[in-house]
Amino acid sequence: MTSPDRRLVLMRHGETEWALLGRHTSTTEIPLTARGEVQARQAGAQLAELKLRDPLVVTSPRRRAHLTADLAGLTEDRRWDALTEWNYGEFEGLTTPEIREQVPNWTVWTHHCPGGETHEQVAARADLVVHTSEAALADRDVVLVGHGHFFRAVIARWIGLPTSEGRRFALYPAAHTVLGYEHGSRMVLTHNVTPQEGLR
Repeated sequence: MTSPDRRLVLMRHGETEWALLGRHTSTTEIPLTARGEVQARQAGAQLAELKLRDPLVVTSPRRRAHLTADLAGLTEDRRWDALTEWNYGEFEGLTTPEIREQVPNWTVWTHHCPGGETHEQVAARADLVVHTSEAALADRDVVLVGHGHFFRAVIARWIGLPTSEGRRFALYPAAHTVLGYEHGSRMVLTHNVTPQEGLR
């Protein structure tokens, strides 16, 4: 199903306690759960089946991301601040129901995060990631290891949609998405491929 050349793989980090509880996690360093470590290893086996072309592996600087890459058997080339999670500002550590007690009907896709990133800032960062990754694809496949909300924004921008349309792409812990091309157009080739262990 994936193109034999030029693939960009987005992989979310494995499960953490806050992810399990639905707590918004950006800058807070939360370790992987034991299940999250298993998920990362299972995901690594799935990525190996893709037979990626000399992959350039770039991770978020958050420990949960680069540990996921390590457990997946990926050789990290560098860490990049641009891959950090959406900055939730004052909503860091809160669940959506808790936030909605303050702001009815809140979602990260439709409302602001006081003290955090704006939609415009996230879109600009996602575009930077898309353009930088696309340039690297000329020589090798690219694997980015990072975070759910931000990678959903990257998927939307890859196919020319507004950042807000990231709401339409689920991305579970340690799941991966493969982006590429068909007839010269950017495509989502496979999406939200979850580890065999990672049942939801």
